[in-house]
Amino acid sequence: MSAFYYHVCFAVQDIEAAMDDFQRAAGLEWSEPVSDRIGEWDFRIAFTTGGPPFIELIEGPAGSPWDSSAGSRFDHLGFWTSDLDQGSRRLTEQDLPLDFSGCPYGRPFAYHHLPAVGTRIELVDLARQPAFLANWQPGGAPMPAIVEGDRGRREGDGRPGPG
Repeated sequence: MSAFYYHVCFAVQDIEAAMDDFQRAAGLEWSEPVSDRIGEWDFRIAFTTGGPPFIELIEGPAGSPWDSSAGSRFDHLGFWTSDLDQGSRRLTEQDLPLDFSGCPYGRPFAYHHLPAVGTRIELVDLARQPAFLANWQPGGAPMPAIVEGDRGRREGDGRPGPG
């Protein structure tokens, strides 16, 4: 199983205000926010343009995996993985508990809690990378590929949501 870093995510109360703050502070450009649904939660999501590493913003409702009702916050670091099941199992065995999985909803990603850091790590199935790039970086430079351990991958559904 291989993994490599590609984004940092913030759960925010107001996605447009967060995009504006980053644009004014660092000149970052953004994709248009996209609305989506997973399980019972509607959410909005946007990524920086210009290539990896990306910054992701998610505006989710109270009680959702991206609940920011207590204030906007750093949410997770995202990594592509060549084997989501193996990677998630390895993290669980290393006392980094599963916090939320998109797999039951047809989304190949999993969040694991990192207690000493106070945040989460997201593993996203590498098979989803082409759909991610098509949605969030059309015409942009390709991301580095993982070349080892690509057996057992699941196909991504192509939707623009997390994972």
